[in-house]
Amino acid sequence: MQKVLNGKFLKKGEYTRHTILEKAFEISYKKGYQATSIDDIIALTSVSKGAFFYHFKNKDEMGLAMINEIMYPGMYEALVIPLNEDKPATQSIYDMIKSILMETPAFDPQYGCPAVNIIEEMAPLNVSFKKVLSGLVNETQNTLEKVLLKGKEEGRIRKELNVKQSSMFIITGYMGIRNLGKLYGVDCYQEYLKELKRYLSSIE
Repeated sequence: MQKVLNGKFLKKGEYTRHTILEKAFEISYKKGYQATSIDDIIALTSVSKGAFFYHFKNKDEMGLAMINEIMYPGMYEALVIPLNEDKPATQSIYDMIKSILMETPAFDPQYGCPAVNIIEEMAPLNVSFKKVLSGLVNETQNTLEKVLLKGKEEGRIRKELNVKQSSMFIITGYMGIRNLGKLYGVDCYQEYLKELKRYLSSIE
């Protein structure tokens, strides 16, 4: 029997695989990837261990699929698409970061950013994870660079701005404040957004 996901019909095996990845993302976001076991995932999905290993050779193969098939589409929708809206560059950047910090209920301040969390956990330990996670960050950074470059071409951004350095500064600021949010909650996001607005005004 086929099931519908995001308007697409999936066969039973495809749906089971996607469910495993979704639930793995949910539990590893709160518990941490390394602390999440295959048994934890199986308990949450109610699939058999045989079904898990039918779809994935091991936990890390599942983890890489989780990044590519669950985290990447979510990141693209939340970070990349808003940057391509028809707004001034600095407004697009500010609105995107404010939205993901303050208006995305799936991201709980006490647990931080799922991408930042798994980068901290796995990038130093696993080359395959490092490569995939680098692609995740590069997608956002490249889009930020394009937005800033377009702003320069339109005369809205200072000509001397180094768009690569600026985009990296913006990304690291976001990553850092998501970690501080684990300690101080959403209030620190407000302080960060005030300073972000000041910085973006300074490059116009």
